Amino acid sequence: MAKDTTGRLHVTVKTGGKRKLSSKLWLERQLNDPYVAQAKREGLRSRAAYKLIEIDDKYHFLKPGITVVDLGAAPGGWSQIAAKRVGATDSKGKVVAIDLLEMPEIPGVSFAQLDFLADDAPDKLLKMMGGRADVVLSDMAANTTGHRKTDQLRILGLVEGAAAFASDVLNPGGTFVAKVFQSGADAELLAQLKRDFSSVRHVKPASSRQDSSERYVLAMGFRGVQGRPLS
Repeated sequence: MAKDTTGRLHVTVKTGGKRKLSSKLWLERQLNDPYVAQAKREGLRSRAAYKLIEIDDKYHFLKPGITVVDLGAAPGGWSQIAAKRVGATDSKGKVVAIDLLEMPEIPGVSFAQLDFLADDAPDKLLKMMGGRADVVLSDMAANTTGHRKTDQLRILGLVEGAAAFASDVLNPGGTFVAKVFQSGADAELLAQLKRDFSSVRHVKPASSRQDSSERYVLAMGFRGVQGRPLS
């Protein structure tokens, strides 16, 4: 065990047995990540919670009393923050979380185990919410293959699906936040978001790992879709 440049102890994981190098590096990164340690101390389900905290601290879209949908919510770090900030734990706001995986209960959060890309998903969510959403969150990332271009296309397809879902369930004026990765392939997605929202920008929170191409697209001021009923 050695100290890093900040003076913190650095844990090194030994290779051996059936552990692959990629698994060793991931475990080392987790053990030495201050956000992982802080999340455990504060009872948060993932370090990703701090990314949403940073983005909302700057742009203030998680307001008390609003309705939020969290796509691909498991393990629930973003849902925890959303529930607290909109007052869902006090029955003021609402948070509905969706994932293909099961997710342990979170106070103030209604959970639906379903595929948000299914044709009937928007209608099911509208019934659960009793109306439309004010914010749609997506911290999803597609399973990777190791082939960079293939992975970028998979991730982009997921974000495009999330954006289409958001346009089905958002109230006018609503907000869409989604994880993306730096690539030249997302020009069409950004053009569509700029048509649908009054403000579109990229955000990279400090809690995003600096060696990662991960960033977030923040689209605010949903214009609504002409011809689509809003009730």
